Amino acid sequence: MFEPVIAPSASLLGLLQRGRGDGQLHALAADRDEAIAALEECVTSDPRSDWQVENRSLYYARVYMDLEAPLVGIERHLTHPDDLIDTDDRRTGLSLSVLGHLAGYGRRDALLLLREYTATGANWAWALDELALRDEDAALLALAPAVLARFPEDERGEAALRAAIRAAYEPRPWSLWAAHHPRVAAASEQSPFDLWQRQFQRPAVTPGWSVADVLAWAEQADGTEPGAVERRAAAAARCLAAVARPEDRQTLLDAARDGAEGPRRAALRHLADQDDPGLPGLVEAAAADADPAAVRAALDTVARLRGARALAAARRWADPATGGADSALGEAAALLLADIGEPCDAPVVVAGLRRWLQEHGVRGAALGGLVDGSGRLAAADAVPMLRHIYGESASSDLRGRAARALAATDRHFGSGPAVECLWDCEESTRELAARHVKTTGDARVLERLRRLAADPAEEAEVHAAVRGRLTSRER
Repeated sequence: MFEPVIAPSASLLGLLQRGRGDGQLHALAADRDEAIAALEECVTSDPRSDWQVENRSLYYARVYMDLEAPLVGIERHLTHPDDLIDTDDRRTGLSLSVLGHLAGYGRRDALLLLREYTATGANWAWALDELALRDEDAALLALAPAVLARFPEDERGEAALRAAIRAAYEPRPWSLWAAHHPRVAAASEQSPFDLWQRQFQRPAVTPGWSVADVLAWAEQADGTEPGAVERRAAAAARCLAAVARPEDRQTLLDAARDGAEGPRRAALRHLADQDDPGLPGLVEAAAADADPAAVRAALDTVARLRGARALAAARRWADPATGGADSALGEAAALLLADIGEPCDAPVVVAGLRRWLQEHGVRGAALGGLVDGSGRLAAADAVPMLRHIYGESASSDLRGRAARALAATDRHFGSGPAVECLWDCEESTRELAARHVKTTGDARVLERLRRLAADPAEEAEVHAAVRGRLTSRER
């Protein structure tokens, strides 16, 4: 799958792609055909960079309900010939989740479309999970022949059937079918044993019981597989915690200074967990190494540092007076201060946030930590940058983190961003807004709180926050 193309944040499509509250509000005010076209673009071309941490389905389902939009676009997407070629869940997962919420809201056309796709579509398992939460028993039983026909009655087909039962997010359909279809009953009984058998047959590759053996084992990782060295080094560090003795310290220091990538990572991680006094110097040496792998190991180690010694080292590395603030080590140190720093470290964190935005824009894994740190340290100087991140970020997860930071730093949050956040796609952001929004001065706020309280599809945490505000004497 290609990275999604995100429209400018000021456009209706850009707002809807980001899942911002203003997207839902602007869709209601825009031309209906234009709004439906933008909505279908979002639902059929998933705009999320990481669907595992970003929510959109309930948000888009609510826009469909508000616009009374037809499902022609989703149906065209699900029945397109590409469905037979591109079997990646991401192609149809969002569309199916939106149909699930629409079915929950009483849209029978969505329910029928889910049933049809379960019988004929490539991503049938996802559609079946959606139906499992909302459809009646008789309809689910009627789907059994079409689903079971996907699995030939041979050894390979039975194995695939058992795998499908294990992977099912909702077991309800399979439990119903087991009472009427012996194949499903037998597969359901055998499925757990398949998993146990694979676990018992898994080859055990373990190191010897000494520091030298563990470090040698860390060096044996397959360097051609992405992430294999890091995973082996992390496992080796855990082993070192069990076998390392005080007299092994020099061996570990030598591996952390001059070892190959695997042993060096394992030794650095172990020394960081032990808060070894020699670690800051080793991190500085690795960060200045000509080998990129050594630099990456040093920066990954910085993220694990804790305690007073680590705090002092991070302040030194991130201090502009030392000239290291612009280095990779300086960036990592600013990120560490965002995580464990004290209020006096707020200016350094704000400077790190500003530098990140100038160099990388509103993207990057480290940006979220700097945003969280600005909120944790109540850095009021970060408010303009946090508002920029809130408005421009294509990630709804990052926008939610910016909203939490604004709630801690921006005295106007309750009457400004919090109002829009009541319509946000992320449940945690809606909950935050419900706890902070000012209920006076904007007639939309109380109406929205009442709608959220009455919406059966809303999450329990949001319901609790909303009802707390509606019943509170001090709104």
